Amino acid sequence: MAIRTPLIPTEIIVHLGAPDEAARNITVPFIEYIKNVASGEIYPNWPLDAIKANVLAQISFALNRVYNEWYPSKGYEFDITNNPNYDQSFVEDRQFFETISHVVDNLFNDYIVKDDQVQPLFAMYCDGKKVTCDGLSQWGTVTLANQGLGPLEILKHYYGNVKIIYNAPTGDDIKTYPGFPVELGTAGDFVRMLKIQLNRIGQNYPAIPIITNESPYFTVETEKAVKKFQEIFDLEVNGIVDKATWYKIKYLYNAVKKISDLYSEGISIDEATLIFKRNLELGDTGNYIYVLNYLLNVVSYFDSDLPFFDLKTPTFTENTKQLVMAFQNKYGLPTTGVVNASTWAALKTDYIQTLKNIPREYFTSLNKFYPGRFLSEGMTGDDIINLQNFLYIICDKTKSIPGVIVNGIFDNLTEQSVKSIQKKYNFEENGVVGPATWQKIVELSKEV
Repeated sequence: MAIRTPLIPTEIIVHLGAPDEAARNITVPFIEYIKNVASGEIYPNWPLDAIKANVLAQISFALNRVYNEWYPSKGYEFDITNNPNYDQSFVEDRQFFETISHVVDNLFNDYIVKDDQVQPLFAMYCDGKKVTCDGLSQWGTVTLANQGLGPLEILKHYYGNVKIIYNAPTGDDIKTYPGFPVELGTAGDFVRMLKIQLNRIGQNYPAIPIITNESPYFTVETEKAVKKFQEIFDLEVNGIVDKATWYKIKYLYNAVKKISDLYSEGISIDEATLIFKRNLELGDTGNYIYVLNYLLNVVSYFDSDLPFFDLKTPTFTENTKQLVMAFQNKYGLPTTGVVNASTWAALKTDYIQTLKNIPREYFTSLNKFYPGRFLSEGMTGDDIINLQNFLYIICDKTKSIPGVIVNGIFDNLTEQSVKSIQKKYNFEENGVVGPATWQKIVELSKEV
């Protein structure tokens, strides 16, 4: 497991005006954005430790906006404004002070956090002469630095129990929306994140039912909570988390936790814990890799533009990498061989389309292809009927599982039968049918 800690963006989108003002958006390297802000806010002849303290506050302020997707959650297509009434002062084509530029070069991937929180501190500051505030006083940092305080001591003087995170990784995968609608049967860390956010919002809006299972699977229980959220906030009530619903949830989560507030409730380590890696790559193992290999198998088998490898393994092999690169190349994605959010979204979409286009001669009386979504208790429909038919064959011939009634409802009996197979063949015993469990059930039905 890992923690979803902030990445330092390679670029940041700046809106040249107030949030609702008709103004241009410009994209600038993050390091140049910080140099621009710092060169406009502080003086190069200040003590070096005062400059460092101010730069760290400015970095943390900007990263708080980016990490929490403050403006995208409100429907905007930018990360931050240049209006000091809302954010930090940024002037297009501003010249940088050399001293400040050197400090930023060394600090641009450091930021501040408070207590045990994960998100960068919303490091409010003001000049301390014309304007005072609850946060850092820029001129006050000069006084403290002249008294011999270092950058961290200065920051603690204003912000309390804070620490500096050094050398944070850089990256481009900043946005949390996975790139496709999140709905019944989908799975991943983004689903777990969604559940955590809905449960926290539910503390303020008790009409939203609590989701008891914070697993990475989008279940019927999750769908009910999403529908109630959509109903309360005047969204289409369909239980599908598209981009609009995703960012509305994100906005309410930010609001109830006061994420962009100096005294925020904060995001805990548990809330930011990832079950799966952010990116999947050569050498990785686990159930998520089995899912990846299964989808690649089917897509490449029916696509002559892609090489075919029989990837029946929970390991990201060299063959997996070659196939991922071929897939990325075909769909105009960076050909890295690493599966990031963009590649995963494209693969999922292509798999579903492949299922729709498979010639009928590849099907028997039962659909033997994994339906492309995780099946769990409470779900209904043809996919469940197919699953139950397989389970019925196994039970009828071997009596090795509790058995099922073929009724198209993933009920408790169906779940118990799935769990018994998972336990016998050393799969995670969760009662959820993903590609690995599906394939094993199909194989067992053939054997008998």
